[in-house]
Amino acid sequence: MPNKILILFAHPLFEKSNVNDVLVKHIPDSPNITFHDLYQEYPEFDVDMQREQELLLLHDIIIWHHPMYWYSCPPLLKQWIDIVLEHGWAYGKEGTALKGKLLLQTITTGGRKENYCSTGRDRFTIQQLLEPFNQTAKVCNLTYLPPFVVHGTHSMTTEGYIENGKLYRQILEYLENKTITPEDLSGYQYFNDWFKTKLG
Repeated sequence: MPNKILILFAHPLFEKSNVNDVLVKHIPDSPNITFHDLYQEYPEFDVDMQREQELLLLHDIIIWHHPMYWYSCPPLLKQWIDIVLEHGWAYGKEGTALKGKLLLQTITTGGRKENYCSTGRDRFTIQQLLEPFNQTAKVCNLTYLPPFVVHGTHSMTTEGYIENGKLYRQILEYLENKTITPEDLSGYQYFNDWFKTKLG
């Protein structure tokens, strides 16, 4: 059976993001993949907790797709996390609704990859900056995968956008049709790097 994938997309300036426009256009047209644009759905930030929880229950793999905003996520995704991941449902003694599901973050950053290290301009690795999301996943019994990250978008060419769009499509097709063993990714900081080993 194919995996059901829910892409929770959060970009407050989607119309100005060339790279995310290309990434989204490369999402496979599949009945097993649901693209859910939070800013389009909730322009007033009035997140429907019950509806969102029902969507989560219908899918096996959850993707938080967003740009890196001040070393975190855009505010509507934070609002979604605060409202939807309810105590007694997503976490706590009785909160096991999401147990066994996989969580992947798809991140875009204007900064180059080499900036994200202890000696770089951004001082921390992507993994360190995303640790609150990792911990949120663990508390909610989700299995957190290394992120798929597109770096250097501010200086990227059109060819670069398309190359990353094609890679995103391949990743989504793989996630849809293959079984992911999280332990296999344990030595990788980026989903990108692990996936490229699968391309042979």
